[in-house]
Amino acid sequence: MRPAYSKRPVDDAQKARALRVHDTASARGETGYIDPATGLLVLTAHYLRQRGYCCGAGCRHCPYTEAEQQDAGRPNTAEVWRA
Repeated sequence: MRPAYSKRPVDDAQKARALRVHDTASARGETGYIDPATGLLVLTAHYLRQRGYCCGAGCRHCPYTEAEQQDAGRPNTAEVWRA
């Protein structure tokens, strides 16, 4: 599962590149990766799943269901990325 981004506009090429980097980091069991477009640390779905709960912060790759995310307080403005 792959989910959310910032309010900064993202083109399809940037999104595809970030998803490839995410997939590589997840396959390695890494906690996060540096977003190629922003330079920010982004947590992997692998790490978020291991943590065991949704924090409601609007994480880009949150592996939890929409209902779990909303119960945790996820902002409605956070874009969700789906694989």
